[in-house]
Amino acid sequence: MIRLFKVKETQKELARNSNGGTPTKKQSAGELRLHKDITELNLPNCCTISFPNGKDDLMNFEVTISPEDGYYAGGAFKFSFKVSPVYPHDAPKVKCIPKVYHPNIDYEGNVCLNILREDWKPVLNINTIIYGLYHLFAEPNYEDPLNHEAAEVLKNDPKAFENNVKMAMSGNYVGGLIYTHFY
Repeated sequence: MIRLFKVKETQKELARNSNGGTPTKKQSAGELRLHKDITELNLPNCCTISFPNGKDDLMNFEVTISPEDGYYAGGAFKFSFKVSPVYPHDAPKVKCIPKVYHPNIDYEGNVCLNILREDWKPVLNINTIIYGLYHLFAEPNYEDPLNHEAAEVLKNDPKAFENNVKMAMSGNYVGGLIYTHFY
């Protein structure tokens, strides 16, 4: 009996692809939801999305955020997104690709954004994450840091923090580490 259902499924698939081409890959629920999220994106002008593996691989993409003001004005910060097939039940894995001096981004590119961790809910979407990342550059948060040194400097001496950001974005050393040149 089970075999009969498998044969019928195969016949249906062949009928759908009667043009002689290869069978179409069935999309997972996560891929369908991600496709919907991407088609409904409403990004600010300073954010762009790209698909380095081509449009056929929606589950892996990059977002570039180029803040227009604040500490990080003039930079272009690229984030990689890896989306699970069970999205939206699991939050995407997001990493900052270049090394950046930021209280909420560590040296490995991990991002401290509550909606990527404990506050993730399936009702949230890619647009929400991108706006959250954008907000981290508009208002870095020293109260929930991944880079504790940067957080302490921001908290205790915002002017020194601003100088450190400029030094880091110029490709110089800050705190013994060299950073990516953004200017």
